[in-house]
Amino acid sequence: MMIRRFVVAAGVSFALVAGAMTSLPAATAVPVQAKPSSYTPPPIQWGTCASAGLARRGAQCGYVEVPLDYSRPDGTKIQLAVSRIKHKTPDAQAQGPMLVNPGGPGGSGLTLAVLGEFVPNHGGDPYDWIGFDPRGVGSSVPSLHCIADYAGYNRPFYIPVTRQVEHVWIQRSKAYAQACDSAQHALLGHLTTVDSVRDMESIRKALGAPQINYYGFSYGTYLGQVYGTLYPDRLRRAVFDGVVNATRVWYQANLDQDVAFNKSVKVFFAYVAAHDSTWHLGTTEAAVEKQYYKQLLKLAGHPADGKIGPDEWTDIFTQAAYYVYGWVDVAGAFAAWVHDANAAPLVALYGGPPFDDNLLAVYLGVSCTDAKWPTNWNTWRRDNWNYFAKAPFLTWANAWFNAPCAFWPAKAGNPVKVDGSRVKSLLMINETLDAATPYSGALQTRKTFPHSALIEGVGGTTHAGSLSGVACTDDRIAAYLLTGALPARVSGNRSDVQCAPVPAPQPAAALSPAAKAASSLAAERHALTQLDPR
Repeated sequence: MMIRRFVVAAGVSFALVAGAMTSLPAATAVPVQAKPSSYTPPPIQWGTCASAGLARRGAQCGYVEVPLDYSRPDGTKIQLAVSRIKHKTPDAQAQGPMLVNPGGPGGSGLTLAVLGEFVPNHGGDPYDWIGFDPRGVGSSVPSLHCIADYAGYNRPFYIPVTRQVEHVWIQRSKAYAQACDSAQHALLGHLTTVDSVRDMESIRKALGAPQINYYGFSYGTYLGQVYGTLYPDRLRRAVFDGVVNATRVWYQANLDQDVAFNKSVKVFFAYVAAHDSTWHLGTTEAAVEKQYYKQLLKLAGHPADGKIGPDEWTDIFTQAAYYVYGWVDVAGAFAAWVHDANAAPLVALYGGPPFDDNLLAVYLGVSCTDAKWPTNWNTWRRDNWNYFAKAPFLTWANAWFNAPCAFWPAKAGNPVKVDGSRVKSLLMINETLDAATPYSGALQTRKTFPHSALIEGVGGTTHAGSLSGVACTDDRIAAYLLTGALPARVSGNRSDVQCAPVPAPQPAAALSPAAKAASSLAAERHALTQLDPR
């Protein structure tokens, strides 16, 4: 459950048009430790971006042509959508391309060419910021879509309170896997992280750059770890924010998340309790939590406004467990429902049709084939009930989000053994209570990459929240990008620098004008560059 729904404020589309492929050869397994590809793509034909947000910033858009199967470089080709905002310094001071990935897997990264403008102290100015849609995603050709309204309203209760409910979810999961197979059978065999790493190397070649710099969020940190393992000499500087534990991909990583999300949502409930004078939902974390579960059960079989049932309720609050940015909105919607039976704020937070399952489809396409998942459903049932007993908030929602992997038609491989010993420079950021990428993953990666430094947002719950206005963190990122200087590495299994986390927002009435401006900037950066749950 690395992701849910992607929010893109800049709204990227292309004026350039690539021919869609009508057929692909049969899928084949891809060896994860294959020799580097000798494939070199043609140069990118840059043109104008149709997105007003990118065009306003002077961005360019184009496509990189890559093999569907890198073991057959002369075979069928696919096209990766890319964007670029060029460096703002004199050419002599330019430091090369900065590829950016928002995570997921499956997140569209085209708008991430704007990320440089959020680096303080002109730290982003020397770079060409390169956004891209990974294979199967968004404007890349082909893109993967399976069942458009799979995450639509009125789904079965996440918690399988009867075997019948469980059976319905199993059948839904099988049907989704089968629909993906029917939609793009051949593509499913070539969606692994290693395939995307090869694509990153092709983008480097298409740019004519001897090395790349890289900024990865969430799953993007795993993508960066594998790139650094396979192409360490091509990686110049790298920033990882919200760090994946490469030793846990992916089944165990999701069970780890269940425990972490249960902790982070309690932090949100405590925040609501601390502002009981605003929302009147309880004066203690326990009281607010009790109200949350009371409403969840009330909505089972009786969806609010015919739309918000227990699943949608869980999805909405998952946003608050991911990030602090929307805490005021979620708390306000919670209060409006409890006190006034007003479901409109809940509906607005959940979103609505038309649903687009591209993010989910590619998420599964990557996750289900990067590593082997249990194929015996009894294993899933046992593990998830055991975790539900100690972490009820998200365990079964997470299980069903990933359940198609039990029935996925493409063959799963073995994860790359990540080795960061030859990566010369890496800066990492992770908040202590980040639920999507638990802090232990950052510590593990710090061990694996000996030439790295870790900034900890102490006590924070926000996932991948760098460049949100916390000067202690953001100024160090800027200094690193400008000079390559990493914070001094300390001894022991701990962070090298401790900073304040992304701050929790105050109810709107309590915000000063300066605080409102800072909150607005953080929200803009978040909307442009981050993954929003479900």
